[in-house]
Amino acid sequence: MTGQAAGPVWPSAAPPPADVALAWDLHDIAELPRVRAELRRHAGAHPVPRRLPGRDAAADLRDQLVLAFDEMASNALRHGGGDVRATVQLTPDAYLIEVSDRAAGAPPSPAVGRDPSEGGLGLYLIAEMATAHGWYVRDGAKHVWALLPRG
Repeated sequence: MTGQAAGPVWPSAAPPPADVALAWDLHDIAELPRVRAELRRHAGAHPVPRRLPGRDAAADLRDQLVLAFDEMASNALRHGGGDVRATVQLTPDAYLIEVSDRAAGAPPSPAVGRDPSEGGLGLYLIAEMATAHGWYVRDGAKHVWALLPRG
C-alpha cells in the first residue's frame, strides 16, 4: 500500500437512513468476541432479501459483516478516545455498520506507506467490501460507517 493517498478512501458523508437492529456501548476490546457472536446470530436469523447462489455466498456475506464490524469497533476502541457506540442497522438490501467515538477531530485515516505486516489496512479492506462508506461528526462524536450488502 505504499504511496496510496488516504483522501477519498473515507469521505465525509452521512449514511443512508436505516433501522437500528443491534446496538452496543463498548468499553474494551475484550467485549468483541461476545459482540461478534451476537452479530453472527442476528445475521443468521435475518436472511438476505433475495436468494444467493449457494449457501456459501450467504455465509461469506455474514463473515464480511462480522469482519467489517470488528475492524471498525476495534479501531474506535484503540484510537477513539472512549465512549464507543456501535450499531448495526438494516436498509432494504444492506447492513449499515456505524461506530462512534470521542475522537471527533481525527477522521478515519487508512495506513499509508506502512508495511502490510504492521497492520493498519482494515479501513482499505472495509472500503473494498462496502457499497458505500464515510464519516461525519455530530454532537462532539466522530461517526464512521460502512454499508455492506445483504444479498
